[in-house]
Amino acid sequence: MQQFGTPHASTEVIRSRRVVLPDGERPADVLVREGRIERIAAHGSLTETGAELTGTELTGAALTDLGDLALLPGLVDTHVHVNEPGRTEWEGFASATRAAAAGGVTTVIDMPLNSIPPTTTLAGLAAKRGVAEGQAWVDLGFWGGAVPGNTGDLEPLHRAGVFGFKSFLSPSGVDEFPHLEAPALEEALAEQARLGALAIIHAEDPAVLAAAPQVPGAHYRDYLASRPDDSETAAVARLLETARRTGARVHILHVSSAAVLPLLAQARADGVRVTAETCPHYLTLAAEEIPDGDTAFKCCPPIRDESNRDRLWEALAAGEFIGIVSDHSPSTAKLKLRRKDGGSGDFALAWGGIASLQLGLPAIWTEARRRGHTLADVVRWMAAGPASLVGLDGVKGAIAVGHDADLVAFDPDTEFAVEPAELHHRNPVTPYAGRKLTGLVTTTWLRGRVVDVDAAPFGRQILRNH
Repeated sequence: MQQFGTPHASTEVIRSRRVVLPDGERPADVLVREGRIERIAAHGSLTETGAELTGTELTGAALTDLGDLALLPGLVDTHVHVNEPGRTEWEGFASATRAAAAGGVTTVIDMPLNSIPPTTTLAGLAAKRGVAEGQAWVDLGFWGGAVPGNTGDLEPLHRAGVFGFKSFLSPSGVDEFPHLEAPALEEALAEQARLGALAIIHAEDPAVLAAAPQVPGAHYRDYLASRPDDSETAAVARLLETARRTGARVHILHVSSAAVLPLLAQARADGVRVTAETCPHYLTLAAEEIPDGDTAFKCCPPIRDESNRDRLWEALAAGEFIGIVSDHSPSTAKLKLRRKDGGSGDFALAWGGIASLQLGLPAIWTEARRRGHTLADVVRWMAAGPASLVGLDGVKGAIAVGHDADLVAFDPDTEFAVEPAELHHRNPVTPYAGRKLTGLVTTTWLRGRVVDVDAAPFGRQILRNH
């Protein structure tokens, strides 16, 4: 991983009775030096007196004892729409990364669309990097985009360090990022296979969507019917066939329908290199709960029913998803058309996207604990898995010697009600408003430094390993 910025020189011991390590949870002391984890030792063994160490190694070290608060690795969110430049009124690097840090996310990979220009050329990437410089409270990387006509741009972007290339198989919702039809998909995946690049795909089928009943209005059941399970299964089937032919490595974004899971399992058995992710809203919300007219719940693909949600949890527990990421996709309140804001509440017309960077960890932990899962499971899904997807697993996503000291103090027992005014993303619209969640981030460290969202940011831009 390449980084831009000046390392922070410090030595600190962070102690907790609940340190979530790659091999499980246990009491431990974590020694941080120069922004990296240098040692993991028995609980209480590393002190400023130098116990278990030699000489004056800990002279001037800070000791932070978290007691029973859990110590987690910083989360890695590989699916975030920051939207800057061009649609900064929707979201920007400063507001998005403040929200990330407040939610225990220490690494964000920004999506290539909803900004103007999109990240489909070197010039678009340069625009992103330029405007992001000095604004990030967490470490920040970038996806490129594969769209019709830009195959020749993929190699330069790949060499410039993007983490892979996003494409849509159905209209994206913005004119400057068109979707790939079959010939263009074949061409893009063949080129990405040649480069050894990762293709990340929004998989809904435009023909199925066009044939589905399109009934505008405030009834959520009508919106759900307009984007049926078949739209995902048809698109995933077509994508997997193309991946078989081209040899491309593909990753299915934001799986909402459990109906795609058998297709993925068969493709893996056949040797296709395919992974998939899902999102907090598909695991914590259900169609039966969504009030008519409450377009804060609209996203694409949609939140499906409770039975489907249970099947997603079963697949997650079985290791069928590489991880859970936010698909943080904010817009202005006006574009959401919520009735409470004076809008029509029309699901067909409202912008589709859910902003959850700050709430993903407590939302998932609340539901995971209810279902009998552990903090170690949540860390595997929200830190280690996404880090491995983008090749950062040697430096991010785990409390391990040699890794960046990206850490989170987390109170797993505190319950709170979501208050939108306390959220840091630019337009605090959320389907979690008023919802009671369990688990509170109390401190976030980025490379050994406490992140203070009211102070100057010190996040770095990071590049894919070459």
